[in-house]
Amino acid sequence: MSKAPIDQALDDALRRLPQRRAPAALKRSLEDRYAAPAARKSSAFLRSAATLLAGAALAAGVLLVFQSRNASQGLFDEAVSDHLRLLYAQNPIEIESGGVHQVKPWFAGRVDFAPALAFGGDADFPLQGGAVALFRDRKAAAFEFKRRLHPITLFVFRAEGLPWPVATQTIGSQRAAIDTQRGFHVLLWREADLGYALVSDLDQRELSQLAAKIASP
Repeated sequence: MSKAPIDQALDDALRRLPQRRAPAALKRSLEDRYAAPAARKSSAFLRSAATLLAGAALAAGVLLVFQSRNASQGLFDEAVSDHLRLLYAQNPIEIESGGVHQVKPWFAGRVDFAPALAFGGDADFPLQGGAVALFRDRKAAAFEFKRRLHPITLFVFRAEGLPWPVATQTIGSQRAAIDTQRGFHVLLWREADLGYALVSDLDQRELSQLAAKIASP
C-alpha cells in the first residue's frame, strides 16, 4: 500500500535533514554506565572462583599431607606388632646364633632378598638368632638381639613402595626416624633398597647405640 502524499513528503523532508554524530563524551558516558556493571560482575565472579579453587587446592594438600603422615606412622605400629608376634610365637627364634655368618646364610631361599647385616653382636648386644617374619605385605628377615633381659628385634625387608617417615636422627652413617608406640621404641631407616626397623622396650638411648652399630659401614 502506498503512503499518503503528506506522509511521503514528511519522509522526504526528514531524509534531507543533516545527520549529526553523537558527541564522543556522550558515547563514553553511555558505555561506562551500561558496560561497567557487567564488567564488575564478571570480575567479582572470577575473584570468587579463584578463591574457591585456591581453597580446594589447599584442602587437598592438607589431606594428602595428613594421609601421608598417617601412613608413615603406620610403619612404627607395624614394627611393634611384628615384634610382639615374634615374642608370643612358640618358636620366636628359628635359627640359633652361632654368629652373623651362620644366621645370614640361613635366610637364603626363605626370603626374596639378601639381608645385609655386618654387625654380628657383641658383649653388650649379643645376637640370639633369627627368624622369618612379615613386615606389612612382604617377607622380612628378623634378627634377635638382647640387652640384659630386653629382647630386641631387627627387621630387614625390601624398602620400595613403603611410606617412609621423615628422618630426624643420625645413627652411624644413616638418617633414621624414631618414635614410641605402646611403650616400645622404634627406629626406622633405609640403606640402598633395604629397610630396617629396630624395636624394643629397651631405653631409647641404648637402642640408638645398637642402631649405630648396625648402621655403621
